Amino acid sequence: MRPLLEISRSAFRANLAAVEARIAPSTLMLVTKDDAYGHGLAWSAETAADAGVRWFGSYDVHSAVRIRDVLDSRGRVFAWATSEDAEIAEAILHDVDLGVGTLEYLRRVVAVARRLGRPARVHLKVDTGLHRNGVRPEDWPAAVREARDAEKAGTILLVGVWSHIAEASDAEDDESQAVFLRAVDEVRATGPAPDAVHLTASAAAWWRPELRGSLSRVGAFCYGIRSADGPDLVGIRPIATLIASVEEVSDGRARIGIGSLDGLASTLVGAPAGSPAGTTTVREIALAHAVVDAWPSASVGDRVRLFGPGEAGEPSATDLAERIGTVGEEILTRLSPRVQRLLID
Repeated sequence: MRPLLEISRSAFRANLAAVEARIAPSTLMLVTKDDAYGHGLAWSAETAADAGVRWFGSYDVHSAVRIRDVLDSRGRVFAWATSEDAEIAEAILHDVDLGVGTLEYLRRVVAVARRLGRPARVHLKVDTGLHRNGVRPEDWPAAVREARDAEKAGTILLVGVWSHIAEASDAEDDESQAVFLRAVDEVRATGPAPDAVHLTASAAAWWRPELRGSLSRVGAFCYGIRSADGPDLVGIRPIATLIASVEEVSDGRARIGIGSLDGLASTLVGAPAGSPAGTTTVREIALAHAVVDAWPSASVGDRVRLFGPGEAGEPSATDLAERIGTVGEEILTRLSPRVQRLLID
């Protein structure tokens, strides 16, 4: 039997509600990168839209267009990766907002929009110190002037200002916010105020209310993935449970049908897992199977939970990630297509 990633829609909806309550009056932008962190893009976008979410963040244009296909005319979709001209055109034609962090990219967006005869919605990005793309502060006034000129010419709509922060320390994030707010003020001084102002991602949006803008980009927390080495989040729980069935019981060990070819890291030997009798321990991870300590009543067909919300004593994805020096998102996104995805309510 194939391993199974069981995903709870109700847990997802509850997490969305908890995040929205936490960050209010800032508006949630649900980030859906990496196929919604391995959970599945289409169903999560549709479920979130049905729950009232109106902003969706996608790293690339291709995924953003997939979201638009699901949402139809509902909501706003934002793609922030610097893209080729064909992708820019696709974004404009599918009503996708573009994150723009260099003058060169701004000029290409303007040129494509001019050819199409349709304005692009642009969120201009300032580099606040992380150096992950973004216009340098000393170049910001020139970029704003160029964006406003394009807006007057009808080729773009300057609808947003945004940035990334390091989330390394409160002091560094405070410095980043000061740079960001100056950049926002410069935009407001030159024309219509942008309706989308966003600086924070999941952790800062959750813990630093003073850093939030009109939007807060939150991804992992909505799916129940806490930050590595971070505390549990009130009202948030994992929405996905990785399950494998027992194939054989012998000499106090149970062989289960999941292995490193399914995306289970072989370095997770020694990690806890959940069984019908409570917590057990992973003793071996091979290519196509794993071995755990058997429980007294263990039998073929029993379900072992490798990660999940902890209902059978299993760890969370982030608990596993912390054992091997990574983040919970990687534990989920490395799962192969052989792992069946099953949506439950």
